[in-house]
Amino acid sequence: MTVGFSCVRGRFAPSPSGPLHFGSLVAALGSYLHAKSQGGQWLVRIEDIDSPRTVPGADSDILRTLEQFGLYWDDSVVWQSQRIDLYQDYFEKFRQQLYGCQCNRARIAALGGIYDGHCRSLGLAADAGPLAWRLKSAGVNTEFLDLFRGTQQIPTALAGEDYIIKRRDGLFAYQWVVVIDDVEQRISEVIRGADLLQMTPRQQALCRTFDAQVPVYGHLPLAVTAPGHKLSKQNHATDIRHFAPAQSLTAALRFLGQQLPPDAELLPVTELLKFALQHWQAAAVPTQPEIQINSFN
Repeated sequence: MTVGFSCVRGRFAPSPSGPLHFGSLVAALGSYLHAKSQGGQWLVRIEDIDSPRTVPGADSDILRTLEQFGLYWDDSVVWQSQRIDLYQDYFEKFRQQLYGCQCNRARIAALGGIYDGHCRSLGLAADAGPLAWRLKSAGVNTEFLDLFRGTQQIPTALAGEDYIIKRRDGLFAYQWVVVIDDVEQRISEVIRGADLLQMTPRQQALCRTFDAQVPVYGHLPLAVTAPGHKLSKQNHATDIRHFAPAQSLTAALRFLGQQLPPDAELLPVTELLKFALQHWQAAAVPTQPEIQINSFN
């Protein structure tokens, strides 16, 4: 049981920008097995806050795919697009820690990609034109303990950056909404892909800003077709439904370093998941950031 929470609650939070692929299955399966093996709950959240990237119908396809693989969730599914008022309430509550920014991407890119706080002292008002809203950085650690990888560090410049929580187009940023959702859903552990590892100290600090308990974070290796080329919806990774469920689950369990039963690919999905839950070993999860695969792409 995670200290500070009444029960273990994990989550899988896909963006509906396309169908689930093998990398998505790895993240879903890893978060599911770690939570359920502790007798905990596993939730599903549809992260559709970035509406321009949302593909109509992808959310329903994702939920059907999870059911096809025997990954059934506890509690109601949450859609971020239905929680805008909640995110705005937090925005108003913590407005004193925010400031408007008129800097464009070109300027920040010229700085090397890390924002320099240029607008922090300008006191720009909402009527000054389209503004992004940034959170004043305070108390962001450069180090955290990862469930699978041990002590991890991020660059000092990244830890000190005032990052965007509301974009110039009026959409709330991922960093803001994901922490609000985790707090509101009482998520005790966040098991996800290693591509989000460097964002963890920010999210931990934001939990503390909200006076909320900080979840445990664990990052799974990414499935890549070549070094630096991860499977993703954006590069049109193959829909996992094109493969037999038992075959895909077996491959995902092998990817996660887990023990397999005899003739795993021939078992019903329910039996394969039952075995996986009984034999889940967090210590066996590979600690490298990427693992190259030759199929499922």
